[in-house]
Amino acid sequence: MKPIFLIGYMGCGKSTIGRAVSKLTNLQFIDLDTYIETRFHANVRQIFAERGEEGFRDLERRMLHEVSEFEDVIIACGGGTPCFFDNMEFMNAHGTTVWLNTSVDILHSRLMRGRHKRPLIADKNDQELREFIIKALGERSVHYGKAAVNFVTDLLETESEVADTSRRFIDALGIPASQPQNQEVQP
Repeated sequence: MKPIFLIGYMGCGKSTIGRAVSKLTNLQFIDLDTYIETRFHANVRQIFAERGEEGFRDLERRMLHEVSEFEDVIIACGGGTPCFFDNMEFMNAHGTTVWLNTSVDILHSRLMRGRHKRPLIADKNDQELREFIIKALGERSVHYGKAAVNFVTDLLETESEVADTSRRFIDALGIPASQPQNQEVQP
């Protein structure tokens, strides 16, 4: 099976859905940022500091091309991955792209709780964060909208919601259910 690429704004549930679907299927889960960090022995923040955004985005593109060669994988891309180079067209040509589309209110709620883990938003107050999300979604929607599948992920707050949403995802994409392996691919 060709790769499934999960795209969408931070907080939309790419890692949550990716891991949950992996547990229910034979798909292995790859978080592209984690893959990059493991491969280059540095976190994304360090890579940005050393190489700048342009250097990071070039590296991200190369790693995207690498993981797209794998079969039976579900890949959580960084929120900006589809917005650079020809990444969106590349993903559409090499697998199935799924925009995990989440409402601004839900994104705001999730990101308010976890903003301390995200350097881009750590210093923003609640109103600034909402405005930041709205602006970024406005800019990125043109790229996200090129996804083959638009899948709503507003309901991921409880284990039950994650399980239900993951089963809907599997059904919507026609992923065969089989013996789960629940493995994450590392470089």
